[in-house]
Amino acid sequence: MNIAFAITQKEAVILEPGNPLQKKGIPVEVRTDPLTGRTSRICHFRALRFEKPDLTRLIEASQATCPFCPDRLLALTPCFPAEILPEGRLFREDMALFPNIAPYDGLGAVATLGSRHYIPMTEIEPERIVNGLRLALDFFRRVHAIRHPEGVYYLLSWNYMPASGSSLIHPHLQIFASSTAPNQLREELAAAGAYTSRHGSTYWDDLVAAEKTHGSRYLGRMGRVEWLANFAPFSVVGDVLGVVAGARTMLDLSAADQSDIARGLAAAMAAYDQMGIYNFNVCFFPGAEGDAFARLHLLFSPRIYYNPVLATPDTTALRTLYNESICVGFPEEIAAAVRAEF
Repeated sequence: MNIAFAITQKEAVILEPGNPLQKKGIPVEVRTDPLTGRTSRICHFRALRFEKPDLTRLIEASQATCPFCPDRLLALTPCFPAEILPEGRLFREDMALFPNIAPYDGLGAVATLGSRHYIPMTEIEPERIVNGLRLALDFFRRVHAIRHPEGVYYLLSWNYMPASGSSLIHPHLQIFASSTAPNQLREELAAAGAYTSRHGSTYWDDLVAAEKTHGSRYLGRMGRVEWLANFAPFSVVGDVLGVVAGARTMLDLSAADQSDIARGLAAAMAAYDQMGIYNFNVCFFPGAEGDAFARLHLLFSPRIYYNPVLATPDTTALRTLYNESICVGFPEEIAAAVRAEF
């Protein structure tokens, strides 16, 4: 097996408060991602139980000026120029896709996930996610058809609720096509290409096989999508990783794949909702069209407030500037807690 799950175990020793003669050992793990070598620290252990606040005032106050609610959307959102999208916007049922007024790249869009201003995590049914994915894929196919120069990497992300970085409560997807891969994706693609050159196999296929053998982080399969708990998490409460067998780009997703991705994301939401978590990020990681070594995969990464009273985010200097992740529980234990939903 070419996949190495490297763990360095450490221990911090302190003297107990109020009892300077009593030593206490505190375990810390440093895990190395098998693909990129990125490290993630398993530390700051705590129970994975959080208190959900009453969001009533926040929801009501934000709805009064929400640009994505139906009575304001057409007046407050822009349109694409005719050479990109002749009709200006795309619609599917009660969802709309339009240009991002604060784009990340030369070709960015936003897709609302319906007319409801606030949808609790456990009420975001798979069918709604599927329709959002189809709207995004409609846009990507339009971009691909006109051979737009930014149509190299088709990127989709989802920031849900404020702790995720979302500036609006109204659920929506961030969609953009770019000739420039984001940092993490660029590093993964370079490492996956080198892995294939060394071993003659695809890293992501080997990872899934290794995780199935290991067992403790494997969550299950839905169609072509294999679901895992991430060995070296990004989130402080662990990630759920989905790998789509046989797919390289977003354009490779079949209708069945979209349904299976949606079911897996809904399962992850249900599992983390039971822990009292109500914020998350999702990102899809595609290859370019000719990247034979790539596998389309996605990460569901829950977000929390370290101190809800102060609204302390879970993004610290260690994460932002050192690019070092922290997880407050062992991924294997997190997998055991979420597996029942898969």
